[in-house]
Amino acid sequence: MSASSIQKDIDERTNLTGSNKFEMLLFRLGLSAGSERSELFGINVFKIREIVAMPPVTAMAGAPQHVLGVVNLRGQVIPVIDLPAVVGCTPQTGLNIMLVTEYARTTQAFAAESVEDIVRLDWNQILSADGTVARGYVTSIARLDGDQNSTRLAQILDVESILQRVLPNEAVEVKAETVGPTVAIKPGSVVVAADDSFVARSMIEQELRVLDLPFLMGKTGQEAWNKLLEIAADCEAQGIPMHDKVAVVLTDLEMPEMDGFTLTRNIKKDPRMRGLPVVIHSSLTGDTNENHVRSAGADAYVAKFAAKELADVLRSVLARYGHLPA
Repeated sequence: MSASSIQKDIDERTNLTGSNKFEMLLFRLGLSAGSERSELFGINVFKIREIVAMPPVTAMAGAPQHVLGVVNLRGQVIPVIDLPAVVGCTPQTGLNIMLVTEYARTTQAFAAESVEDIVRLDWNQILSADGTVARGYVTSIARLDGDQNSTRLAQILDVESILQRVLPNEAVEVKAETVGPTVAIKPGSVVVAADDSFVARSMIEQELRVLDLPFLMGKTGQEAWNKLLEIAADCEAQGIPMHDKVAVVLTDLEMPEMDGFTLTRNIKKDPRMRGLPVVIHSSLTGDTNENHVRSAGADAYVAKFAAKELADVLRSVLARYGHLPA
């Protein structure tokens, strides 16, 4: 499948958020270390701005490891990351394709060997991956044929982890002087959080600790939903409102089993969870994605990962819903 035809599909198919489904670009990076196979990798179409044939790259003195250099793409200078080198693959035909992506309001490009296809999947076809897979750079595994016994798999890359390790961003550092004073919520209540990225979970947990906010952390939307259902049942049995136990839900959008859109809609439809605020915390940025967040009923949106912005939004939402002391 040509890059131009895949680009056309991307342009036509970025409005799929209604039913726990998403579309994934499949691509190859070359032979895996110690293997004679070229494995399939995937990335959410939402994150792809465009796909182009690899242009000339200008090397930069002192560039971080795995950064090939920069390219000038219609007046915008963006870094190009050697994705096969990051995950330990060896291209057989060269770095032929450049995937231009948008994460957390920044633009970067990833060099790849070839693109394959775009497939439509349900998030329940996605399974969490073990942290040892591809040096911890794989967040989940996709069963492409929808069959639990299928052997046709694709590895979904944890691009947040890759970017943070290759191009560290000082803005993500969680410091007390940056995020501000601790936040006091009703005793016995917690923040329920969910994110499938190991790096993202680590940063969220660090920030919540600095803010002195107790939390329950999950890796998927389904884990968070199961925990909320359990808390809802306990609150119902005790005859107390759920907001006595849960102050806010902080969720990613892209997660195995159940995405953040579906989790948000489930919360907003359940009468037991009335008054439970939801904050979306995602690397999917841009007007289109932020409009989708609002349509799902979320109370706020924060782009990953800006420590002060996240703290400010949490304070604002908690105050709006009366979870902070007067």
